[in-house]
Amino acid sequence: MENLRLTLIQSSLHWENPVANLAMFEEKIWQIKEQTDLIVLPEMFTTGFTMNAIALAEPMNLTTFKWMKQQAAQTGAVITGSYIVKEKEQYFNRLLWMRPDGSFEVYDKRHLFRMAEEHKMYTGGSKKIIPVLKGWRICPLICYDLRFPVWSRNTANGQALAYDCLIYVANWPQVRSHPWSTLLQARAMENLSYAVGVNRVGTDGKNIPYSGNSAVINPKGDVVFHEADKECIQTVILDAAELAAFRQKFPAYLDADSFEIG
Repeated sequence: MENLRLTLIQSSLHWENPVANLAMFEEKIWQIKEQTDLIVLPEMFTTGFTMNAIALAEPMNLTTFKWMKQQAAQTGAVITGSYIVKEKEQYFNRLLWMRPDGSFEVYDKRHLFRMAEEHKMYTGGSKKIIPVLKGWRICPLICYDLRFPVWSRNTANGQALAYDCLIYVANWPQVRSHPWSTLLQARAMENLSYAVGVNRVGTDGKNIPYSGNSAVINPKGDVVFHEADKECIQTVILDAAELAAFRQKFPAYLDADSFEIG
């Protein structure tokens, strides 16, 4: 593993306007001056968190997919974030992990936010992805997934760790900002992993305010980076040697309970 350079883009969003959002994020991506390996955008970054999937969904391999492919190729960095995808009459809140060479992986949000009736419009996913970047195994998840520690659990093949960095892309409202920050720290500490949360700011089309609070937490639970209440573009270096040293000194995962998700 080498150190990983990760860039978070915390931004307001144009409500249900993919054209405006893609243009806006393209400008922000080109404001990144330093070298980076991974660019992380919020949940539903083309529309905001909307249940208007019938009008706004895209098939795979269309506008947003091609845009992410182009941005990854031009920047030489992996780009990830979620948007609304339609497949076989089903709608998904789908995270796309797009590499510079055009290869990609997808993760469909498993835990759908029933308080907004997301579960009535979208189909939940059933499988995580753990892509590898510069030797880092990375587990990208989406917003409400943060509340479910079993799904986020860092385990593979018994007493082994599955990933090194956990990422949550989100549209997490300001009114619940305390659970957001608290759970991000908890996920980092319990999983002996970096935890990264990338949230939006501004107010959406339903007049729901968002305060961001995007953050990077190290496996000790220390806040490496945090920003609230304003747009920002921030590149953070994840330290591979620090992660390895802490896991060797404090291998709590060796005493974890063994179970599988049914």
